[in-house]
Amino acid sequence: MLDRTDTLFSHVKPADTGYVSGGLRDFFLYRDLGIAEATHGRVIAHLVKANMAPEKGTGWHRHEADFQIVIMLKGWARFMYEDRETLVEAGDCVHQRPGIRHYLFDYSPDMEYLEIVSPADFKSIDVDPVCPIPDPTPWK
Repeated sequence: MLDRTDTLFSHVKPADTGYVSGGLRDFFLYRDLGIAEATHGRVIAHLVKANMAPEKGTGWHRHEADFQIVIMLKGWARFMYEDRETLVEAGDCVHQRPGIRHYLFDYSPDMEYLEIVSPADFKSIDVDPVCPIPDPTPWK
């Protein structure tokens, strides 16, 4: 049975936390949803949105995480998952299996997604390139 005494109730409104830089990627902005604190670091949930036009993307990497999903809320993003190009559009949900090598290389100016990861302090580790990366779409 789930131990409900070890986590906290959390209710974060849009005015409670703003979008800030300084997250994993400089070209994105992040809005904390209070889940890491409520779960004592077991899970993080944050909103991520485009802040600058894509130039180089994230680079090839993997995460040391037990669980990770991305739910695209607005716009779109193009990823390479291993050697497969994947277009993720508003309404799509992606489960990134632990350790999958990937590269987010293109996204729309209005891109915004919800990311949920466990644990909250997951690590991002650079990996050798898997395959060539297509060029990003220039913003107008």
